[in-house]
Amino acid sequence: MKYTTTDELEHFGFAEAYIGDVQVTGGFFHLVLDNVTILPENSCNRDIRTMRANELLLKLEEADICAVTKEGFKVYDANGRLMKTYDDEEIEKKDFLEIIKTFVGGMIYSLKKENNQYEFVIDAPDEATYVLRVLAAHDVESWDRFLNQ
Repeated sequence: MKYTTTDELEHFGFAEAYIGDVQVTGGFFHLVLDNVTILPENSCNRDIRTMRANELLLKLEEADICAVTKEGFKVYDANGRLMKTYDDEEIEKKDFLEIIKTFVGGMIYSLKKENNQYEFVIDAPDEATYVLRVLAAHDVESWDRFLNQ
């Protein structure tokens, strides 16, 4: 990869990034993402304007998945009356990898980092929304080329 940054997550925009691949094994967490926004503040952005990247590899080093939550929702009838409520569902640790693999083809709604915890909100292809929390020592972003916005 031509460009690489470390711990510069705040210099990217991940909203509406498509998930092309997910790889997770003990301490190893990689996502391949399309439609990632590269902000002007990014250390590799020499044009100093908002750019994009496809096939960006996001690596979380020394990663540990803390929690996966399937967000609840409400169902209304055509008159706006509440018909049913589905509560948030905490996914069991033994099912984390199986659920995370289903994120391929989905879209990131948001990605935030607080201390060493990364919180992804993902619209998965199964039409459910998940919150994924991962503890990691560092984030590394790599990509081959800049694209115009």
